[in-house]
Amino acid sequence: MTASKKVFSLEGRGLKLNTAEDIEPHIASLRANEHVEEVWLNGNTLGIGACEALAGALRDKKNLKVAELADIFTGRLREEIPLALTALGSALLTCESLQTVNLSDNAFGLLTEAPLVAFLSQHGPLKHLYLNNNGLGPFCATSVARSLTKLAELKRANPKFPPLETVICGRNRCENGSMEAWAEAYRANNRVKVVKMVQNGIRPEGIAMLIKDGLSNCAGLEALDLQDNTFTSPGSEALAKAVVGWEKMVELGVGDCLLGKGCSKVAKGLSEGKNKGLKILRLQYNEIDRNGVKAFKDALEKALPVLEKLELNGNKFSEDDEVVFEIKDIFAGRGFGELDELDDMEESDEEEEEEEEKEKEDVVKRAKEEEEQKVAPEKDKAVDDLADLFAKKAAV
Repeated sequence: MTASKKVFSLEGRGLKLNTAEDIEPHIASLRANEHVEEVWLNGNTLGIGACEALAGALRDKKNLKVAELADIFTGRLREEIPLALTALGSALLTCESLQTVNLSDNAFGLLTEAPLVAFLSQHGPLKHLYLNNNGLGPFCATSVARSLTKLAELKRANPKFPPLETVICGRNRCENGSMEAWAEAYRANNRVKVVKMVQNGIRPEGIAMLIKDGLSNCAGLEALDLQDNTFTSPGSEALAKAVVGWEKMVELGVGDCLLGKGCSKVAKGLSEGKNKGLKILRLQYNEIDRNGVKAFKDALEKALPVLEKLELNGNKFSEDDEVVFEIKDIFAGRGFGELDELDDMEESDEEEEEEEEKEKEDVVKRAKEEEEQKVAPEKDKAVDDLADLFAKKAAV
């Protein structure tokens, strides 16, 4: 089987395909290809008619493993996207080998809740989900998380389905309101290996819930990236306790998370020797002071024998501090590993730190008061009806 038969691609061509007639010349070969394993459509813009025609070409592709559908709705009206996604979702449900789905960089939000839930909750073969930069917001993010919990139930009832291994859901404004649902989703899908939920506006209580009630149950976790969310003490404490259970961890990203004084607890957790396979540790812009970086130096020396990359730029110690040279000496002695360039360090001032700490506490408190107490929307009948419709279509 030639590579061209296995991969169908219109990637990055910037095509604007509105109708079935517009897309047909481009997908004629796909329609006739029963051996295709990967479909790459990212970087084009597809209307409802085009998506319906594409759905017809994709239906029952028994060998299809990868569907790259990122950035396919640029410039589309918000009312178009749910109908287009419904057509694609119903077709993809018939692809029994489809394990990787990338829907990143599409403006979804609340209007696409129903088709997203209908597909994600029913597609048993799903192993790798990429849902990054979709503007979900806490309500839709809650529904997505709940659909993954339902997916776990489906997988348990059907042993032929593989476990969910990858969840990429960053830049989606998941916020604290959806963390209870996400914790439940990871508890249900506890064989997940890669989780990346960067820049989601999650604050300390939400981070603590996500880790303590959810991710701590995922003993096989290999990569965790929660950068650009807010940890402070609650999040740092939860991470410090959970990290000792992630013995297969290779990459940990908690840069720009405001670890602050809680960083020493995380370092202590890493010092326990349970993460000997860790290769990448991202700790930039966390207000880590000299005492904190010394704790990480000790962890590196005693318990992280294969660490290849340590990121510490943007913290509160001098790039000329003795501990920096000690870290570099450790890497030099091993013959591998590197510290990132420390070219944006903050000045450390105790009085200023105390004032900033108080300001941060005030900001977190005010934000917490402003946020709705809890995001737990009732089941939407329209979502359930559409899920039933998907099931019927898939059976046709």
